[in-house]
Amino acid sequence: MTLQTLTKSKLAVQGVDVLTPDGWVKDATVLIDAGKFISIDQTNSPKGFDVVNAQGLQMLAGIIDLHGDAFERMICPRPGVHFPLEIAIADNDRNLLASGITTFFCSITDSYEPGLRSRDSARALINFILGAGKQVLNCNHCIHIRHEEANTQGHQELCDWMTSGKVQILSINDHLPPPGNHKRLHRYLKSVGQRSSMSVQEIEELLSQVAERRHEGYAQVEELVNLAHTHGITLASHDDDTPEKVALSQQRQVAIAEFPADVALATQSRAYGAAVLMGAPNLVRGGSHLGLMSVAEAAKHEVLDCLCSDYHYPSLFHAPFKLQELGLMDFEQAWSLVSSRPATAAGISDSKGKIAPGLDADFLLVSPNNSLPNAISSVYVLGQEVARYSTKG
Repeated sequence: MTLQTLTKSKLAVQGVDVLTPDGWVKDATVLIDAGKFISIDQTNSPKGFDVVNAQGLQMLAGIIDLHGDAFERMICPRPGVHFPLEIAIADNDRNLLASGITTFFCSITDSYEPGLRSRDSARALINFILGAGKQVLNCNHCIHIRHEEANTQGHQELCDWMTSGKVQILSINDHLPPPGNHKRLHRYLKSVGQRSSMSVQEIEELLSQVAERRHEGYAQVEELVNLAHTHGITLASHDDDTPEKVALSQQRQVAIAEFPADVALATQSRAYGAAVLMGAPNLVRGGSHLGLMSVAEAAKHEVLDCLCSDYHYPSLFHAPFKLQELGLMDFEQAWSLVSSRPATAAGISDSKGKIAPGLDADFLLVSPNNSLPNAISSVYVLGQEVARYSTKG
């Protein structure tokens, strides 16, 4: 059953331990009607409700992933090898649900690169997700455009996407290696080589051509920033690694600071009101793969607001358990980093992110005392079960 054919059935989830905004409610009954939470802690379910026996399980708010691009590996599992979007994104949808993600901001890179991260690919993804994908995708999909500053082609098309309501998050990225920075150049050449069949010479020629016209992108970015504010699109910065970049983000009234390089910059970002977003794989792996600030360090200094999957969906479910295990915060606070706080940062807290009356009934039923995604028994979106798994332990 897809989200387009959901029934309006009334549901009573009984005997479940529920993590609410006010803490745990034990052995509760949760009533759901028309895809919304109606009440919690009812002793008896009224007539007309379908009963789900959740004795021995916990109910957690569905995970909200603000930044995830692992779907790229579904489309292009090997350099230069592409699969049809219908197969790749349908498969990706199941991977999201298996990791407990019920709202996914599909992080689509709008780059000057050909192939996977090109404008053509971005257009095809948006058209599928907002078109035919609605008939086959069960996870709630939103569009997060990662716009490369140096991509100056097709500016009006991007503006049209924003003004027509297709984009929910716009992040401003700049992955073009600075002149003379051989470390960044080597890393970029390796990265592009992993997702394309271009030779090193071809990539270097592309970078040279892009660098010649990147100045055109400065004015375009400011127009995009203004459009974001005008149309209520959440604005994010990306990889701010100097105080000057954070100051520019503040000037742009950025709402989400993605992956600031160190504690001081994260503190500076939070001081002007941005939510600091970090990648869950950083925590699970024990640090940043780029050698920058770790999630553990950010948590210790209390400059961590939200977690995202970045490039690995299962890490996002495991991360709150890991934060508790490391003694960095209690589980209840840690789970908010993947649910209520991302909802607030993205401006959707009026409908998503919490198990509370009036909000969308997006939730997980999980076996307790298991920090792995196989703890998930069922996934619900808008009060409808969209995935069910056998669990052990």
